[in-house]
Amino acid sequence: MIHHYKNIAPIIHDTAFIAKDAVITGDVTIGEESSIWFKTVIRGDVAPTKIGNRVSIQDLSMVHQSPNNPVIVEDDVTIGHQVTLHSGIIRNHALIGMGSLILDGAEIGEHAFLGAGSLVPPGKKIPPHTLALGRPAKVVRELTDEDYQEMERVRKTYVEKGQYYKHNTSL
Repeated sequence: MIHHYKNIAPIIHDTAFIAKDAVITGDVTIGEESSIWFKTVIRGDVAPTKIGNRVSIQDLSMVHQSPNNPVIVEDDVTIGHQVTLHSGIIRNHALIGMGSLILDGAEIGEHAFLGAGSLVPPGKKIPPHTLALGRPAKVVRELTDEDYQEMERVRKTYVEKGQYYKHNTSL
């Protein structure tokens, strides 16, 4: 369901896949070939949310903001199932593991990998090219070639699945 909020409507690129049971409201922009999966909620009723190209936000995730603190998700990002993203920044090519919480002012660096179930507290910065995990999240190591390959495999899979659902189903 796509909703206006105070006469502001989401702007969604024609090539994006939005599951019919996803909820997107207000000041939200979604880029090319991105996918917003089943029962995900993206509310742009407090501050803007900018979602780049080829981003997947998977099932049961929630995106929201605090006043004057937008959500920014750059290009080629994978956000796993049941992630809560609240006024954070996710840089290009990052992967956010299932069930993670990213809070106000947190930033996940380019090509960073946040392990499943992690908590990134307000204002915490996860450096580029690292694996971070835990509650609170801590950097445990630099990424390997195998990590980058797996992150790219997952990203491509979700772009392909999103485009399949967009063009071949009535979901």
